[in-house]
Order: sequence, then structure tokens, then C-alpha cells
Amino acid sequence: MQKLLTMGMFHYYDLNHAEVFIFDDFLIKQIKEGVVITPEHNKELKTLISKHFKDKNIAYISNRVASYTVDPMVYKEAEKIHNLVAMAIIPATETMRANAEFEKKFYHRPYNIFDNLTDAIIWVHSIINIENEKDKISLN
Repeated sequence: MQKLLTMGMFHYYDLNHAEVFIFDDFLIKQIKEGVVITPEHNKELKTLISKHFKDKNIAYISNRVASYTVDPMVYKEAEKIHNLVAMAIIPATETMRANAEFEKKFYHRPYNIFDNLTDAIIWVHSIINIENEKDKISLN
């Protein structure tokens, strides 16, 4: 990991391959142009989630503003992160949307594709609230 900047209500990381914005119950990741995302990248994701979210349910928002490649096995590894309860994808182009639709086949938790960040944030909050309620019920 490279640097961490604390900017008021969120944390910002500028990594070699991406920028990550950490909020209270979700993170937004913007992968840089031309990167190939492999299961190895999940180690860094796990580290960030452990550091900022511990046992708190969180969601991952991928703001796809650049063109890059995702190895679908990334999703199998991501499913092993117990408190990662949802993924939202915001593709910038129709090709990116088609790729996200294909990748959806490899992730068996809530996964949705959006046209804008606002709709993605609303959706991830709804999924997190549902998961938090399930956790409360299972504790009783």
C-alpha cells in the first residue's frame, strides 16, 4: 500500500494500481488504466477491510472510469471476505457494462450494475441494512 490521506469524513489511498476511498460502511475503488486485476489484489483489499471495517458489514463500489481487465477468479477470493456483503459496479462504457455483466456470474452475493454513484450508494446502503438486521436476528 502506498499513502493514506485522511480527508474529513473519509480516508483516501493512492495505490500502485488504484485509488481507494474509504467511507463509514463502503469503499469506492477506481482501478487505473491498463491494470490487470488478479486474485493477488484481494490481499490488499482484505488488509484495507480489516483495518477500517473489522467485523462491520461493508460494500465495495467499483467506479470504472478507466479501462482494465479483471480475472474472474477475483470474485471467488472476494467471497471469502466474510463482511463484504455486496458489490456495485459503475461502468463508464457499454463494453465495461458487458464485462460487468459477465463478471456477475462469478460472484454469488448481492451484485448490481449502476449508471451513477448516487444510485450505487443508495443500493449498497439498503443491502448493508438488510445484512445488519439479519445479524441482529441471529444474535438473539
